[in-house]
Amino acid sequence: MMRILTLTKEVERRLLAARETRDVEAERIAARIVADVRRRGDRALFAWAKKFDGARLTPRTLWIGKAEMRAARRAASREFLKAVEHAARNIRRVARKQLPRPWMLEVEPGVRIAVKVSPLDRVGCYIPGGRFSLVSTLLMTAVPAQVAGVREIVAVCPRPNAELLAAADWLGIKRLARVGGAQAIAALAYGTSSIPRVDKILGPGNRFVTAAKQLVSGDCGIDLPAGPTEAIVLADRGNPEWIAADLIAQAEHAPDAAALLVTTAKKFAATVRDEVRRQLAFLPGENAARQSLRHAGAIVLARDRRTAIEFVNRFAPEHLSLPEGELLDKITASGTIFLGPWSAQPHGDYATGSNHVLPTGGWARARGGLSAADFVKCITVQKVSRKGSARLAAVVRALAQAEGLVAHARAAELRTSRNAAEERE
Repeated sequence: MMRILTLTKEVERRLLAARETRDVEAERIAARIVADVRRRGDRALFAWAKKFDGARLTPRTLWIGKAEMRAARRAASREFLKAVEHAARNIRRVARKQLPRPWMLEVEPGVRIAVKVSPLDRVGCYIPGGRFSLVSTLLMTAVPAQVAGVREIVAVCPRPNAELLAAADWLGIKRLARVGGAQAIAALAYGTSSIPRVDKILGPGNRFVTAAKQLVSGDCGIDLPAGPTEAIVLADRGNPEWIAADLIAQAEHAPDAAALLVTTAKKFAATVRDEVRRQLAFLPGENAARQSLRHAGAIVLARDRRTAIEFVNRFAPEHLSLPEGELLDKITASGTIFLGPWSAQPHGDYATGSNHVLPTGGWARARGGLSAADFVKCITVQKVSRKGSARLAAVVRALAQAEGLVAHARAAELRTSRNAAEERE
């Protein structure tokens, strides 16, 4: 089921290319949908929802009412609601720590710089709902938004189930629409008669959702390209049963999820491969994990530790497990890292409080995962006194003249003239 591949330059090239190549088909389809929704609004939104999701939507049925959410919460099990409460508490604690704080600095006499932290006014939380309604993604997007003080949260999900509705009611979400896909991204980015335009769209999705987010990013803020799941376990020893379980768990997300074990130990590689095969036998039917491990899963056998680490950093995986509890200081690119044998990747998917909306496709080389900081704007405030203006005038004049911007120099010099000083006295 999982191939064992010797890490050569050609194998590395194929593994990297498999997920970094532009998805031209997804971009083409998403572009058509986005343009249509932007042009025709609700009519296009409802037409695409019917085509892809079989949903017959109208402005009245698009939004889920408070009564329906409240009924779902009442019907939910106590165990489920306690899990939602526990996970939300941890996410909230982490988000509070992540939130940028205002500050002020006098950089020199008479020159003060401050930062004003302001929440976004309205955000769109995209909740995947193709095979499952991801309750955890609602928590991971809505809770940090609430911590940041966002005024309005608009959530969308193509097939919201009872658990998602119950969680939304528990969180106090007032706007949840039954729509998804590229059409939902376009509606959030540009607005329709039924869906308000948002300042920023956050949350993971399939290849078409990811393509649509990138297409609208010039007109609407987005968090990051969070596409198909990626997981790497970097280990030469450890508990094969636990490692296999982590790989299968991440592969279960979708048929195009990537799950890799990177190791230098040939015998260990074979043991993990056999354990993956054994555990897959217990999964029902044609589970997504089987498809994923067949097409995008592999055990990568590196010649030494240095080669293994360099490959992992170039891959920049969304999830990285270091079950041996070593090598952390050698890792420079990963969405999130699970350290030690007890840190199961699903712990982070649901309940540690660390956000599971993470960069994929190599984006972890440039940024980390979603945080409360993604829901605020840090606005710089600059105050220069008369004394500060006099100290900066010569600096501004010299630099502005070097750039040929005479008016810039004059605007600064005018404030140092005797007449201007007398006018202000």
